[in-house]
Amino acid sequence: MMIQSAPEGEPRFVSLMTEHMDLCRQFAEAFGNDRFEKPNPYDETLYAIAHHDRGWDRFDASPVLDPKSGFPAGVGGAKGPGGAETTRLSPDFNEQRHAYCGLLASMHTWGLYNERYGYTDFRVRQGGSTSVPISPEMADETNAILKGELARQERLKQQLAADPLTGAWVEDDNLFRNYKLLQFCDTLALYFNLRHRTDRAVEVYIHVPETVASDTNVTVTPVGDDTYTFDPFPFAGDALEVRCLGRYVSAISESPADLGAHIKALPAEEQVHRFVAA
Repeated sequence: MMIQSAPEGEPRFVSLMTEHMDLCRQFAEAFGNDRFEKPNPYDETLYAIAHHDRGWDRFDASPVLDPKSGFPAGVGGAKGPGGAETTRLSPDFNEQRHAYCGLLASMHTWGLYNERYGYTDFRVRQGGSTSVPISPEMADETNAILKGELARQERLKQQLAADPLTGAWVEDDNLFRNYKLLQFCDTLALYFNLRHRTDRAVEVYIHVPETVASDTNVTVTPVGDDTYTFDPFPFAGDALEVRCLGRYVSAISESPADLGAHIKALPAEEQVHRFVAA
């Protein structure tokens, strides 16, 4: 779950991982113009971006309450269940669709623990790391899973390279162009999913892919009324409006028997954000 910040005493906007990924999908579908090339392969890259965290499905269905905050545990709040296991489950889900989807999803989950391969400055928590921290008690399990993901990546690369139709997809420049796009869409979604509008400041996204051979920085600046300028503008057209679903959750003093059902029963609402060129 994505737990958005909020002023003290106010409800917090909570989005499921599927709702977070739908926001990523909107970014990916709109990405591309005369300066920024669309990804190739298109369908497989878009699928991976729209499903990169599907390993969280069952954990979102059975969330736990953080008794200290009174809100569900999740990204942006207290650490909840899942963690290392989703590192394996998300690539598993994507690999069922296509080997290339599984490869990108595996790179994503491995990269979460390894500074996203050095292609981001985004930090979930102010002053925090660009990597997901590994607690000492989870180190052995997590490192074993991450080692398995490197093996998965090598296996899938060999499989794709052996096919004349997909061999070019795993050449380093093209593969990492699509990985960088996934990271841009994911961290841009986190900017909105995790931060209340009063907490959103200027954010610089590094290594946003323009072409297979070139990257650039994109600066996002809030200008009021949930409108944000992008410099340069990486989407089609002159403006883009995106919507994220979620529910406003007030602090809970005692967890209901089924916290997941309690949250899903709350009225579904949406936050709307407008993007324009600087």
